[in-house]
Amino acid sequence: MATFDSLAGAGYNITIEALRDEEYPMLQVGSVYLDHAGTTPYAKSLMDRFARDMTTNLFGNPHSASASSQLSTSRIEDVRLRVLQFFNVDPVDFDVVFVANATAGIKLVVDAMRCLPGGFDYVYHRDSHTSLVGPREEARDSVCVDDRGVQDWLAGTSPLGADAASAATLFAYPAQSNMDGRRLPLSWAAQLGQNRAAHVNRTYTLLDAAALVCSSPLDLSCADTAPDFTVMSFYKVFGFPDLGALLVRRGAEDVFASRRYFGGGTVDMVVCLKERWHAPKSQFLHERLEDGTLPVHSIIALDAALDVHKQLFGLMRDVAAHTGFLAKRLYDGLGSLQHGNGEPVCVLYSLDPASPTAGAVGNGPVLAFNIRNSFGAWASLAEVEKLATLKQFHIRTGGVCNPGGIASALGLEPWEMRQNFSSGFRCGTDNDIMAGKPTGVIRASLGAMSTISDVDKFVGFVSEFYREECVVPQSPPAPALRPRDAPSSHLYVHDILVYPIKSCGGFQVPEGVDWEVRPEGLAWDREWCLVHQGSGQALSQKRHPQMALVRPSLDFDRGELRVTFAGSIPRHLPREVVLPLSKNPNVFQSPESFRWRSSRVCGEEILAQTYASPEINVFFTGVLGVPCALARFPAGGQGKSMRHSKAHLQKYQLPAGFRSRPVCIPGSFPDPVPPSPPDSDSEKAEQRILLSNESPILAISMASLDALNREIAKAGGRAVSAAVFRANVVIASSDPGAAPPYSEDSWRRLRVGGRHDFAMLGACRRCHMVCINQETAEKSEEPFVTLSKTRRFDGKVFFGTHMCYSAPAAAQALTRDAQCPTIRVGDAVEPGW
Repeated sequence: MATFDSLAGAGYNITIEALRDEEYPMLQVGSVYLDHAGTTPYAKSLMDRFARDMTTNLFGNPHSASASSQLSTSRIEDVRLRVLQFFNVDPVDFDVVFVANATAGIKLVVDAMRCLPGGFDYVYHRDSHTSLVGPREEARDSVCVDDRGVQDWLAGTSPLGADAASAATLFAYPAQSNMDGRRLPLSWAAQLGQNRAAHVNRTYTLLDAAALVCSSPLDLSCADTAPDFTVMSFYKVFGFPDLGALLVRRGAEDVFASRRYFGGGTVDMVVCLKERWHAPKSQFLHERLEDGTLPVHSIIALDAALDVHKQLFGLMRDVAAHTGFLAKRLYDGLGSLQHGNGEPVCVLYSLDPASPTAGAVGNGPVLAFNIRNSFGAWASLAEVEKLATLKQFHIRTGGVCNPGGIASALGLEPWEMRQNFSSGFRCGTDNDIMAGKPTGVIRASLGAMSTISDVDKFVGFVSEFYREECVVPQSPPAPALRPRDAPSSHLYVHDILVYPIKSCGGFQVPEGVDWEVRPEGLAWDREWCLVHQGSGQALSQKRHPQMALVRPSLDFDRGELRVTFAGSIPRHLPREVVLPLSKNPNVFQSPESFRWRSSRVCGEEILAQTYASPEINVFFTGVLGVPCALARFPAGGQGKSMRHSKAHLQKYQLPAGFRSRPVCIPGSFPDPVPPSPPDSDSEKAEQRILLSNESPILAISMASLDALNREIAKAGGRAVSAAVFRANVVIASSDPGAAPPYSEDSWRRLRVGGRHDFAMLGACRRCHMVCINQETAEKSEEPFVTLSKTRRFDGKVFFGTHMCYSAPAAAQALTRDAQCPTIRVGDAVEPGW
């Protein structure tokens, strides 16, 4: 398993030197590693060391005189000294303040600066992390600068103008960009901090070292040239514990003299009654700033992390040499990939680690890039991440919390970013190609434990799935559809399935049973969901595969929904739970049996009827191991109790005249989707849905599934069942030649049973949830890997088709079929174009 980015350099990947894996047989990267921290040699050593400390010592609250408390105090001060030594600084010149993370350290400095007489002005570098951008909202004035702006400042031209003289200035910048690994000169701190005599006209420097110290030594031994404030997160270096630190140069401690807030343990005396007075602790700065009880056990864990990291990987300069070697290999590997027409596969935003353009400070072991197809169109970031996840690569995509760096790398002007936001772009959404430009990058990071194998496998992954050898422009193969006036197509409804609880198992409609079709979809489909008790977010199989083993069954004789669990059930739980199908509150045992609660489904806020019954929610919480509650979203709501279909015809499904350019598989084209035919658009506009992701009904074709399984078999994989696609309607043919594979892409309507019409809303975009075996809840790579090679259009992966019921015209609406439309297994299916 190759490991990158958030896990790189964080205790979750494996190696010692830049040597081949076989030279360290006990440290090889395998498929079992990295899924859990305890499975890696580094993490096991660290956890063993920490556990030994916890089981042989008793650590108390350091704000006490007991033996256990004094032991905590002693160990904390020892670790504080070790942190100073890690950065080669003298305790006489610096103090260490333990904080939750680097962001908490930044906020501590900003809170103090805000309390200075006259406040402060703020200058931050373009490559700053979002946490360094945020302080501008607390400043009197602020400005973002690039390298040239800093050089002009050093030459005497203040970026703040003449008014800057009336207040202290805080200049913040990263030692290493978290987006592309570019390193910035540490000498800026020394040059800008020369006037350190008073607050007025004084420039304080804040260095964000979080990204740098993951893989490189930081030497702050010269206090006269060091930054005033330096922040870092230890979990990014060691993987554990979740702890950060603020290093404060003694000469800058006066900034905190104006700080107003104080917390427990930071004062020697507090008067509350009749007078308002307090005396802050004065011996050490950290005593005044570490409000409340310190995270004692995390600090003890840091002691263990420092020991184990050094034992396995040596000094940080050794880590820097190792990661630098791997970064160059990754840069050369991705940079050398070319399509068959000579066009590069990757657009690299990071500097070549060995290039003179990297300057004296160089570039860290981080590679930011994007992928283009042979025609120059961008690959979807979300789709790359889905595929990488299946292949067990830990990468990060998107804006990576670096707005200035992203805007500069991608050429995004402020108006474009605002326009993208107005068009629906949000951090974490799939809208990653807008107006022909990507909205983020792909970032791969390397750490102390990364291997040559990691790098080579990742380069191979990009080559396998995104390098196009054949670049002859062509449209996707058009299915040989029968003429419109031909006799019966021999298509019929093979299976009908409903999923009463979103993301849980399906209920197969028995043969011979007429099943009601409602405007929102098939009756009882996705009417319930499981929501996290804390966040209200609807649970999904993508995060909780065990949901596939939750098996709902509809019992109409008793009017009940019966739910069982196909996996191992704890002894204290019942074998099943039963709840009424009725939406009438009077059916419940008491009026307090449910309550309306705000929840989120597919990013949308809804108002759901949440069950309060302990018996029901304890069952679901127990079998899934997630604190959750059952909620219902019955049809007929308004406002937050109403959702609409988002499905639409994809560009590759439109007639050739609608396409702006040919479509090639694989590939991704960023052109806006042309307008769909009017009939389909109008069907979609008012189409309501319950808790399904995009549309009322999802259909798949057995002919397409068979074709897909043949492709999987060619690669040596195992065939997948129709169940993984979680369709409502499975269509098959009694004549194998009547409906070629993927002919459903060109259907615009269906008639089922000779009497009910359905409008086709567009192809279904797929994620790696299709790789979950619905019988066992086990994950695999297929079928998403093969779909990514054979069914990728515009950078997205498709299989199956969305559809909705088309109500008849008013003249035909008085029939029984029109009042209560139904379908059944075996019904004939007639496609229309």
